[in-house]
Amino acid sequence: MANLMEQLNDTLNTRLTSPHEFVSHLLLSALIPTWPAIILFGLLANLVNIIIFVKTGIRDSVTTLLFSLAVSDVFFLLLISPTGATYIIFHFQPKWDWPFDRNFTFFLLYWPAFTLYDFSAYISVSIGVIRCACVAMPLRFKSLFTKSRTVKLVFFLFIVALLLRMPVLTMVRIGWRFNPAKNSSEPYVQSYNRETLTQINDILNRNSLPYINFIIMIACVIILTTKLYEATRVRSSHTAHSHTDEIDKQSGDKNKAIAGRLSAKDIQVVQSVVLVCSIFIISQLPFLLYSTARLIQPEFNDKGYYRHLFRACTTISTTCSFLNASVNIFVYYRYNSKYRSAFLSAFYRKTVNG
Repeated sequence: MANLMEQLNDTLNTRLTSPHEFVSHLLLSALIPTWPAIILFGLLANLVNIIIFVKTGIRDSVTTLLFSLAVSDVFFLLLISPTGATYIIFHFQPKWDWPFDRNFTFFLLYWPAFTLYDFSAYISVSIGVIRCACVAMPLRFKSLFTKSRTVKLVFFLFIVALLLRMPVLTMVRIGWRFNPAKNSSEPYVQSYNRETLTQINDILNRNSLPYINFIIMIACVIILTTKLYEATRVRSSHTAHSHTDEIDKQSGDKNKAIAGRLSAKDIQVVQSVVLVCSIFIISQLPFLLYSTARLIQPEFNDKGYYRHLFRACTTISTTCSFLNASVNIFVYYRYNSKYRSAFLSAFYRKTVNG
């Protein structure tokens, strides 16, 4: 990431001499200014999510995971804000005289922030898997996925995210160096064993687990969408033939059981989970594409021939990560009647009465 800043500095202080540089500069100029609005909206939206989940009660496993996801997204957006602000300043004012080492705001909280982003990813995967389990074995679901077990799962996922990012979390230190211009020592951010630890991080968090998460999420979306279609079709058929005799009723009950015993409320929950999983899949796609390109093309990195195109891809991926942490509120409001009722009760009535 520090190399990315150096490459950005080179581009902004020289003429754009290649299509790669032009595309990179165009994308950065278009996407980077949207970051403050996305982050601010995401912070407010997730705070609203936390308030609503607490107000409605965190009683089941899925709500526990959704609440944990909102908390994780809040801290991710908070920690990544200094990095985003530094990147914006550096893009539009590359010659700005920093009163301190800019890596304090750009780099110091970058890896802790994306540790929480990984944590959010693991929670999203868990939500998809748990809803699939609910559809596959509805009778055993409540006894198997209790709230207490889900809380333990959340803590376990956080520890896993922390351990997997430990190489890059431990490589950043604060040191002191002499500044001849000020004739005094000043603090700065330094990295120890950067190349080795970054390679370990790439193997763990770029070239393996993201692909596993992505495949699991796609499988969950396919399974849930199929079951949702079956349940909707059976309920429509059952409604259309509700005037028939007991034989038709028994047949409808059998079909409903095959469809996973999904009630109208269950169908809404499945719809919301499918959308949350789909948002995760879409937001992860740019990261997986450029990570795959790095494996195929050695020059596709922050120092190689395709460094400008690489920077454009990382900007798109970063923007998608901000959006992924910000837009779930629309899914909850649309497909969760309890959430929508609590939201309107908490905010709309206060606005009207005010």
